[in-house]
Amino acid sequence: MERFMKDHNPFKDIRIRHESSLSRLHNSMRNLCEPIRKNETYLLRIINAALNTPLFFKVANHSFTVVAADACYTTPYKTDVVVVGPGQTVDALMVADAAVGRYYMAASPYDSGIPSGPPFSKTNATAVLDCRSSTTRTPQTAHGFLSNLTALVLPGKPTVPLAVDTRMFVTVGMGVADCQPEQTLCNRSRTMFASSMNNASFVPPRSTSMLEAHYSNLTAGVYTRDFPDQPPILFDYTADASNNATMQYTTKSTKVRTLRYNETVEMVLQNTRLIAKESHPMHLHGFNFFVLAQGFGNYNQTTAAPQFNLVNPQERNTVLVPTGGWAVIRFVADNPGMWYMHCHFEAHLDLGLGMVFEVQDGPTLDTSLPPPPKDLPQC
Repeated sequence: MERFMKDHNPFKDIRIRHESSLSRLHNSMRNLCEPIRKNETYLLRIINAALNTPLFFKVANHSFTVVAADACYTTPYKTDVVVVGPGQTVDALMVADAAVGRYYMAASPYDSGIPSGPPFSKTNATAVLDCRSSTTRTPQTAHGFLSNLTALVLPGKPTVPLAVDTRMFVTVGMGVADCQPEQTLCNRSRTMFASSMNNASFVPPRSTSMLEAHYSNLTAGVYTRDFPDQPPILFDYTADASNNATMQYTTKSTKVRTLRYNETVEMVLQNTRLIAKESHPMHLHGFNFFVLAQGFGNYNQTTAAPQFNLVNPQERNTVLVPTGGWAVIRFVADNPGMWYMHCHFEAHLDLGLGMVFEVQDGPTLDTSLPPPPKDLPQC
């Protein structure tokens, strides 16, 4: 963040000295200027609504205490910068303990791609906190923030399941696929840019919803139950293999992984270097999961397992898989139905970086998928 403050701040001494220092937005409107009271504590609910870019968030001369992530309490974690991927949320307390004055708060895009990802505006989004007197009282930076969060363990709250029923090793990354028949334009190689999980590039069904097909058990032509627990080829995932056409190639499909009700799943999400290397905010619908560990390079069970936090790991629904690295998550499949897991980068979602978990019914009516309402509109 020292480089961020040096290179990107529109001011040198952090505190705003003059009214003329306030920057303007592209639409000629003044930045938001929010009044705050000195020594008061504020709860900031930080949401990344960007489509394709993680963000650093910082308030000049102030620090934060993170208390929740993705609506799950964390052990209080002190930091001067917050990192949020698309679709992620962070709740942080900020004490207005700096001198009376005006201070910038800024969101700066985090380009995790290596080489750099698609072009985007690197302009910081800024606003101003106006601290008034009161009578009352970059990857290493991102990894440091994301890997130091822990859950606030409370009575009655879910704890980490220790017995694992299913272990999955899933690669996430970019690739190429054959052009589709409906495409009117395609390059000379007859391939198109794609993304995949375990070399399966997800295509949503076009005629019948997956939940309807699941409930009626009429899945033929809608999806197949063969999403793999391992990648089809083992290779050096984080090496510079971007010129290896064999590794880049993926196929379009609609594959799901079927789980029994109450099955405990441990999933290693391994980022790859194919074509480009960048972080992926992986989001799971229908469940929260525990983030047991994160790291860089190729995942190694022998060295990683001793690092697992099985006491108070952060509980989330979106994990930012590190650039050129991995993350390990664990969850209990106690919600019957069809649940999408996908990258929260909008571009990667469209390119196929996703899959679906099909969770079977439990033994009781309360643990089974309810029927659709009688007035459900037909497609």
